[in-house]
Amino acid sequence: MGFSIKLAPGVRIRASSRGIRTSLGPRAARVHVGAGGAGFSSAVGPVGFYTSLGGGRGGSRSGRRPSAAAYQRQVAIQQRQAVQAQRAEEARHLAQAFLRILDLHRVDFPVATRPVAPQPAAPDRASIYQHYEQHALAGIGLFERARRAQAKHQALRWAEAEVQRQWATRCEQQAAWQQYLDQRWHQLCTNAAEVVLETLEEAFEDNEAPSAAVGVADGEVSLAVLVPSIDQVVPERMPTTTQAGNLSLRKLPQRDRAAYYKLFACGQVLVTIREAFAVAPGLRSARVAVLRHDGTDSYGRPRMSCLLAAKIDGKALAGVRWDAADAATVVTDTSSELLLNLRPRTGELQPLNLDAEPALAELISAVDLAELTGAE
Repeated sequence: MGFSIKLAPGVRIRASSRGIRTSLGPRAARVHVGAGGAGFSSAVGPVGFYTSLGGGRGGSRSGRRPSAAAYQRQVAIQQRQAVQAQRAEEARHLAQAFLRILDLHRVDFPVATRPVAPQPAAPDRASIYQHYEQHALAGIGLFERARRAQAKHQALRWAEAEVQRQWATRCEQQAAWQQYLDQRWHQLCTNAAEVVLETLEEAFEDNEAPSAAVGVADGEVSLAVLVPSIDQVVPERMPTTTQAGNLSLRKLPQRDRAAYYKLFACGQVLVTIREAFAVAPGLRSARVAVLRHDGTDSYGRPRMSCLLAAKIDGKALAGVRWDAADAATVVTDTSSELLLNLRPRTGELQPLNLDAEPALAELISAVDLAELTGAE
């Protein structure tokens, strides 16, 4: 008789008369350690394979069975090891989440350059000649050498004329396409609102935080960024070590979580602005409002809070040490205008009072909230 315990996904302990044996990994690639020696098994469908990895003795030669106390000790050891492995994996995921927040604003975007229409492909001279040769030789016998030579010569002239015609057509198409690209590039560099907004809409499509450009005037673009709540962004616990060097997942104080959330919000501001300046090189400054979706009102409409608003000139970003400065510091140092409402005790971002900021309220009112939130 024996029993089996599943401690975690992919971790199972089996106890039998031969001792304790632990299996790690999925059924398709599973490692076994403990009583009976180490081994590896693989099973896909009804077919299975097992091989020994050495080091096992396959059981007690004396025939004596371990005591219940020995079973319990071995089970306890295996449980502790499984818990430690699970905690280490959780710590790895938590560390990645915090590092992502810290590095969010350090993403680089290539600066847009004048687009160039690709060179047209050369016409397929061989296939064109083959077409005209078949046409010219139609009805001429195989032994009519003089006529066939004359027909092939005529096919060659026809083919060359067709190659020149196709090449000229393709060059004209490329020139027309380049003219269109040059016109769009000029409009982008001179901040034609429609072209800038279309360009930014395409650039923001893959952003982590939904972003939208809502207006362009005098080289300044107005942007809106939608961020999730703190519980969706900042973990409640952070991996650390005790004085004895053991892994610990300590609970973050409220003030620390608020600081990381501020870093996240500022990071999204900088990512959005840096991308806007990169893809629309004519822009000189940007105003951005950071919004948070706070559910819906009684009419089913999205309810938004504005957590942060800033104006940043493109020149202010030149020389920033992105590898060293954190996002909150960069926003503070580069903003010519900055609105924040921090709770005194915890430093939490609180909604701004839009009644006192009519220009900001006007910017937010121009945002298509349904489109930004993906609501139907």
